[in-house]
Amino acid sequence: MSLTHISVRGAREHNLKGVDVDLPRDALVVITGLSGSGKSSLAFDTIYAEGQRRYVESLSAYARQFLEMMQKPDVEHIEGLSPAISIEQKTTSRNPRSTVATVTEIYDYMRLLWARVGIPYSPATGLPIAAQTVSQMVDRVMQLPEGTRFYLLAPVVRGRKGEYRKELAEWQKAGFTRVRIDGELYPIEEAPALDKKYKHDIEVVVDRLAVASDMSTRLADSFETALKLADGLAYVDLADGTVPGREDEAQSSGKMKNSGIPANRIVFSEKFACPVSGFTIPEIEPRLFSFNAPQGACPACDGLGERQEFDPELVVPNEALSLKKGAVVPWAKSNPPSPYYMQVLGSLAKEFGFSLETPWQDLPGEAKLIILHGTGGKPVTLRFVDGKKSYEVRKPFEGVIGNLNRRLLQTESAWMREELSKYQTAMPCETCDGARLKPEALAVKIAGEDISMSTRRSVVDALAFFSTLPDKLTDQQNQIARAILKEIVERLGFLNNVGLDYLNLDRTSGTLSGGESQRIRLASQIGSGLSGVLYVLDEPSIGLHQRDNDRLLITLKRLRDLGNTVIVVEHDEDAIRAADYIVDMGPGAGVHGGRIVAQGDLNQLLAHRDSLTADYLNGTRRIEVPVKRRKGTGKKLTVHNARANNLRGVTASIPLGTFTCITGVSGSGKSSFTIDTLYAASARALNGARIVAGAHDKVTGLEHCDKVIDIDQSPIGRTPRSNPATYTGAFTNIRDWFAGLPEAQARGYKPGRFSFNVKGGRCEACQGDGVLKIEMHFLPDVYVTCDVCHGARYNRETLEVKFKGKSIADVLDMTVEDAVEFFKAVPPIRDKMAMLAEVGLGYVKVGQQATTLSGGEAQRVKLAKELSRRATGNTLYILDEPTTGLHFEDVRKLLEVLHALVDQGNSVVVIEHNLDVIKTADWIIDMGPEGGVKGGEVVAEGTPEKVAKMATESAAGKPRSFTGRYLAPLLGMEAVAAE
Repeated sequence: MSLTHISVRGAREHNLKGVDVDLPRDALVVITGLSGSGKSSLAFDTIYAEGQRRYVESLSAYARQFLEMMQKPDVEHIEGLSPAISIEQKTTSRNPRSTVATVTEIYDYMRLLWARVGIPYSPATGLPIAAQTVSQMVDRVMQLPEGTRFYLLAPVVRGRKGEYRKELAEWQKAGFTRVRIDGELYPIEEAPALDKKYKHDIEVVVDRLAVASDMSTRLADSFETALKLADGLAYVDLADGTVPGREDEAQSSGKMKNSGIPANRIVFSEKFACPVSGFTIPEIEPRLFSFNAPQGACPACDGLGERQEFDPELVVPNEALSLKKGAVVPWAKSNPPSPYYMQVLGSLAKEFGFSLETPWQDLPGEAKLIILHGTGGKPVTLRFVDGKKSYEVRKPFEGVIGNLNRRLLQTESAWMREELSKYQTAMPCETCDGARLKPEALAVKIAGEDISMSTRRSVVDALAFFSTLPDKLTDQQNQIARAILKEIVERLGFLNNVGLDYLNLDRTSGTLSGGESQRIRLASQIGSGLSGVLYVLDEPSIGLHQRDNDRLLITLKRLRDLGNTVIVVEHDEDAIRAADYIVDMGPGAGVHGGRIVAQGDLNQLLAHRDSLTADYLNGTRRIEVPVKRRKGTGKKLTVHNARANNLRGVTASIPLGTFTCITGVSGSGKSSFTIDTLYAASARALNGARIVAGAHDKVTGLEHCDKVIDIDQSPIGRTPRSNPATYTGAFTNIRDWFAGLPEAQARGYKPGRFSFNVKGGRCEACQGDGVLKIEMHFLPDVYVTCDVCHGARYNRETLEVKFKGKSIADVLDMTVEDAVEFFKAVPPIRDKMAMLAEVGLGYVKVGQQATTLSGGEAQRVKLAKELSRRATGNTLYILDEPTTGLHFEDVRKLLEVLHALVDQGNSVVVIEHNLDVIKTADWIIDMGPEGGVKGGEVVAEGTPEKVAKMATESAAGKPRSFTGRYLAPLLGMEAVAAE
């Protein structure tokens, strides 16, 4: 059995209830089930952890100390395992130096390609710079017509001031008889006295020859002499006429149009150096093209491509305010408020004729420039009052931004630096214009492109460029490049096949969604071509439009067909139906889950009566289409001419008081429109946030909202000390409740006594962690339960204070649904816990570490926190793919919560691919038609019925709205809602 199956016996990791399962090897296995039912515990914490642990254990002790060892999972035994690779959502680096090209290793091959095939060009002349050997130089001269007379010159002085008497004497002593000074030939003893105030060109005549078949030995010796004399440079000047092939470049002056090199001259260099500008390139190695190495990184931005600069939009975030009312925020917010700044502004107002009462937006453009950027060295009169004395100073004004720059340079306070950085934003580096590399690296080109130009291409454009590149190379270059290009094209092809064709190669990893980063790693693994490996993936379909699902599934099957076992934790219906084997976990979540409800192929699953998943696949359960679409309040939010990233001047309206879905294929501009523009502009206007909105003209209708809330999937905390109770504020109420108990009152305990983050009530042996970390060098770190508090986190005295027989440690160990019942008589705690349960997190423990929550769970904790606040009925909620990690049943529960928000008068805007969510929307804005540069337009908007109708009525059966095409059958199968 171990050869054909992965056999798991007695898995008890987390909430698994002694699971026994046999998964077929070399198959595509989908593990599905309710959120929190134990899918990840089985796939990642048991099967992957044991496979990875066994593989690492097979390595030497020396190698193991450099690798992270997994803990041995709580399982009786597992057979049939292969070396395991996990592809999760959280693995992408947030390092700004990490890009799509570096993560996929495409950039490593590109660096090699440019180093071996690239040709350096001079920035001054635009001509290729070539390093030549003496033999190549001799061969080039021997190609000239027989009898051609020429001078071989050593350019010893090029455009430098000086008299050079001493040097001329040395050259004469060395046996040279002629020199050319500033274009005129002289016997060396008759050389004129030079004026040291002017720049001169001096070339020593090393030899005078006429081309003959027997001159190569003498010519080689002369070249060696010239190169030694002129530090690697030599000129061959023809005595009569121009160099063959360059007649058309010659002008009356005898010089080329662009380069300034005489048309009768051939320049030779044994180094990569431009003979005109002196621009030199070191040895061309792959590291020259690395922006992570000092040899290649732009010195101004250290290879980041951008620099932090003070942004006028952050310095003056609200243009409706006047200077007197604090339009210039960094000066208005100084603590304590400084009269100095207002006196400076008052002086400028008097000098340049504007009023401090005028709103910033109405000030003349010149006045704004002077306030922000100063007077450019021109003195102005500044008037100050110090106590009862008044005095005037006449000096240049540095400007607000100049003032902030100076303060940032001069301060030694970390707090001040952090405070000033709030007014900065990343701007492209002026030196390299965002290319990240030194000029020397950018001078090397292939087919007219430097390496940064190629990384700015999208995956699909780069694929076309590199596929056709062999046609633009010489035979020798093709021989060198063939193997490198094969690797680049293959990797680009894999990225294209997993639906990432719209990504630019220079896009930083930190801006990628969880699904995008996971599919990038998936493409890298396919590129490795391994077989006999166990791959474990966590919802690779996240962020993928239904249209692109097929390409992803083909990729997963290809990975399987290479001879690998692919285990996927997934909720997507297409993925479940495409699987060779399905494991349905449940029946509930948390303590109510941890069992296998159904397993087998698709038909076996569909025949199972106890499976919620089967019910949704069969259609016996479904998320219903609303009977009627909301019309909203009649008011709307309109974004005018949005141009962020790939948006093409989008103007779109969101009806307030509705549930609106922003849809479209991956990379079509949904996040650019919704998060970068709508949310950022709304947050600046409504919440006073200091963030820069994407390029747009204006957002109208914001006066109808009182606040905007963005609920994303970023972690609720980056340390194990953060948990759902601390994030929602329930922990404060719990600590206050325990501090108010009679026992605590009698002992004089305050709320701080019940915190595991500060001294007092926590166990000091483990500092409130509950476990002790023991470093084991080449073995995995061992976490042992603290032997003083036995994992309770608190000292004995604190734990003696109990409510209904439970200490505060027992409360943190409860599930949310248990806490709702336990605190039913304490409304502040009960309501927060009830809201967590309502968004489908009843299975999560009150004190569960934030680092163990998935992206979808973290998003729902944030949603619960916002829902537990008093609703105003005029709030704009923005959510980015809230169905991530949710089963069909969980999606139904979430939709109930979101629609309840809208029923209270709020507006909910959701970026979503899930058709079950889209079909319940009141309004859809569909972006497209494609991703990247082919997207950025609104292809359809209206009710789901209207969008679906537009798709079905499109000409030639090719709808611009792919969402409408997939939505139409869903609405056709069910009672179509009235508009």
